[in-house]
Amino acid sequence: MRAWRDGTPLDLGPVRRQAVLAALALRPGLLVSHEQLLDGVWGAEPPKTGRSVLPSYVYALRQTLDAQGTRPADSVIRGERGGYRLTTDGVRLDVADLAQQVDDAQRAKTAGDPATAMDRFSGALALFRGEPLAGLPGPFADVERQRLSQRLRTVRVERLECLVLLGRFADALDDLAALSVSSPYDESLTALRMRALYGSERQAEALTVYQDMCERLCEELGVDPGEELRRVHEAVLRRDDVRLIGRVARPRRTVNELPGDAGYLTGREAELAQLVAPSAPGSVSIVTVDGPAGVGKTALVVRAARELSAQYPDGCLFVDLRAHSTQRRQSPEQALQRLLRSLGAATGELPSDLDELTAVWRAATSPLRLLLVLDDALDADQIRPLLPAGAGSRVLVAGRRRLAELDADRRVTLEPLESGDAVSLLMHIIGEERASREPEATQQLVGLCDGLPLALRIAGSRLQNRRAWTVEHLVGRMAGDDRRRLGELSVGDRSVEATFQVSYDQLAPEQQRGYRALGLAPTVEFDVLTSATMLGWPSYDTEQVLESLVDTSLLQEPRPDRYRLHDLVRVHARRLAEAVPAEAAAARSAALRLYLDAARISSDWGPRGFPTGPQPADAPFTHWQDAEAWLDAAGGELADVVGYAAALGEADYACWIAEALVDYFVRQGRYHESQTALEIALAQVDEATDQRMAPALRNCLGYTAVYQRRYTQARTCLTEALDLSRRRTEPWEEARARTGLGALDLSVGEGERAVTHLIAGVDLAKRLRNDWVASMALVVLGLTHYYGKRNEEALACFADAHIHAKADSRPRMLGRPLSCAADVHLRLGNHGEAKRLLRAAVDLVEQAGDTFLCARSLTRLGTAEQGEGNIGAAIALHHQALLQHRLLSPLTEPSYDWLEMDIRSRLGRAYLAAGRHGEARGQFQAVLDVRDREVR
Repeated sequence: MRAWRDGTPLDLGPVRRQAVLAALALRPGLLVSHEQLLDGVWGAEPPKTGRSVLPSYVYALRQTLDAQGTRPADSVIRGERGGYRLTTDGVRLDVADLAQQVDDAQRAKTAGDPATAMDRFSGALALFRGEPLAGLPGPFADVERQRLSQRLRTVRVERLECLVLLGRFADALDDLAALSVSSPYDESLTALRMRALYGSERQAEALTVYQDMCERLCEELGVDPGEELRRVHEAVLRRDDVRLIGRVARPRRTVNELPGDAGYLTGREAELAQLVAPSAPGSVSIVTVDGPAGVGKTALVVRAARELSAQYPDGCLFVDLRAHSTQRRQSPEQALQRLLRSLGAATGELPSDLDELTAVWRAATSPLRLLLVLDDALDADQIRPLLPAGAGSRVLVAGRRRLAELDADRRVTLEPLESGDAVSLLMHIIGEERASREPEATQQLVGLCDGLPLALRIAGSRLQNRRAWTVEHLVGRMAGDDRRRLGELSVGDRSVEATFQVSYDQLAPEQQRGYRALGLAPTVEFDVLTSATMLGWPSYDTEQVLESLVDTSLLQEPRPDRYRLHDLVRVHARRLAEAVPAEAAAARSAALRLYLDAARISSDWGPRGFPTGPQPADAPFTHWQDAEAWLDAAGGELADVVGYAAALGEADYACWIAEALVDYFVRQGRYHESQTALEIALAQVDEATDQRMAPALRNCLGYTAVYQRRYTQARTCLTEALDLSRRRTEPWEEARARTGLGALDLSVGEGERAVTHLIAGVDLAKRLRNDWVASMALVVLGLTHYYGKRNEEALACFADAHIHAKADSRPRMLGRPLSCAADVHLRLGNHGEAKRLLRAAVDLVEQAGDTFLCARSLTRLGTAEQGEGNIGAAIALHHQALLQHRLLSPLTEPSYDWLEMDIRSRLGRAYLAAGRHGEARGQFQAVLDVRDREVR
């Protein structure tokens, strides 16, 4: 059982819960009674708790399947008197898709359209993933498993018959062999196998299969073959083509102009499989292969064509259209004249008009089944006149452009080789012994070549011709500046840079401008907004240029709306950009300002949290969530932006961006990235004009280290920050330093010392109107009072912290003091007030996506419910908290084990209150197991 919501996989929980879902999903829209569910899932061994077990299963399923905030009345699973019903509105089920696909296929087959029928049957088969309902318990799942397995077998057999009708006999025989082993007495399979063998011109084998089946039926079952199998046998004897394969075979002739195999091909198994995969009969199949210059497109299509050649005895033709060659590009007229002569269809002088030539070509190819390879194609206009007219023909097109305007059955985009395959290619060129002597240098050389086969072949060729060179020597020559790296990848008339330059020269002026700017992007991947900001263009115009560069294979789109340049292409683009210094400087500054604005807007510190440096103005983010989502999309490359600024000598930007990203990183538990960015920036702080950065970055390092529980490092950084801020009269940083030291003191159990720092930090922050620091300091001060059992003082601090948090209305900052204040009320027995605060806190931190604080608040809400006698609600809330806890990573969340022990302790106490001693014991044992794990 699997489920998704908006493309995101959902965790359906234990198999018994999945079985309940299956019992509802396979009766969509119908009311399934409690008795039906119990009998279907538990069978003869119903649960001791009877019907009362079902609500807990349905509750968990609703929590998983429904969108957040969905009421039970609007749930996917509706509770009605006596049972439950799975609604069909807005729900898509694969069994419904299966029924639709099979119905469509059978109608197409009846209408004499086996190609459409086969596609539909294939779509139906694609819905199966192994055994249906695998692992689900209960009688209902057993019955449905058998029914769906039989449906699977029926669909497979009907699809195989379509393959036979389409003439794809080899494909049919492969699957028939597997099916026949599991069904040795199935006469319909034997008849189908005989027809496929006959179509493959293996009449004798077809007769042998019939004889074997006759003997098996007689000796083991004592019966004779049925009427249908006997009819197929007679048709094979009479060579009745129409009865067996639905058409009359015709004589074949051979023309083969494919070039010689390009030799060693590695790492292209998946792409090759797509090129040689069966195509739909009855039409001309077009498969395109695109990719950047030097990626090995020609080698791949030639290899595929050679593997396919036996299937096209009427002709295998090859045309180099020379779109990116130093030779003159071949026009469609020239290509058609050559193709017609190759087929022997040219008598006398051929017309020169393209329309007339196209008509002659189509007439000549209409009775033929051809394989045509068009290499180095430019666009669809160059290709369309060359398409053969014969049904079942196939055209393989290779070129740097995507050719989106061409109607293709399949499109294969060729990327540079993965590291292992690239090493394999290089070893093949220079010899395994030579490469194995320098494995690290070989790996470095592969990286410098970016996995591009052309670059690897050129590098390998240079090593072949210079036996005195070591691999490390060539790596050293290439590892310098960009000019040297591309310059070394040239031998004879082959050059990586020249191939890129040809592609660049064919671009329109706006495409060339866009290409140059992309070479300056601060991250490997980037989006439309980054590109538009660097270019100073509207987003729509920028996206049009980016997509056009994708179509030329100069730019990749690894994910929707995310782009990247291959390493060597980026080197080439950057070199071109640096030749226009003013344009390059403007693009770089715009990119850095964009990242700074996004980081500051997304930070909970608020606009007054950054007293120096450029303030966000005209930033393209309307809300802090927009900025945060944009940073999320950048993934793990944000620290690289700081390094990019440092490498450019932009010390202020390096410091500002590193500081602004700290809150974002820490909230997500990405402490290592925060530390990396800050250390890069700290190395630049002496070059920065903003003097606040010296204490600010140390404060940030200390802040990060406190969250990592690296208290020694934190104290060093925060103490240095405090000293610097006092000497330089930087009250903003002094307030932050004192707050950080107070949090550190509280963490190591020095409560009184913490109070001194925190009171000073609160006073400074209030004078400066720095609401974030004031709120944080007050929360930590409130926790200090709480641990000291000074309840009234703690509540006063949390209330004051909440007031300061309202200044910027960030949900995380608003939720934190509420959750902490609830702890005090729980201690005082004010369960109703604690519930009010915690419900508000949960709503807020869910908005902010703070998983840790959400889990913490949910389990305390459970304790509050227990305090009011609502044991069932308490247990459910603790389980919700555990689900939230599982979303955290033990590698990045230092309090992961503490939070789990806290939740399970509270859950164990709830179970005890409910009299469920065994389950309580299990939770308390789990707490001890976590403690032991933490000690180890």
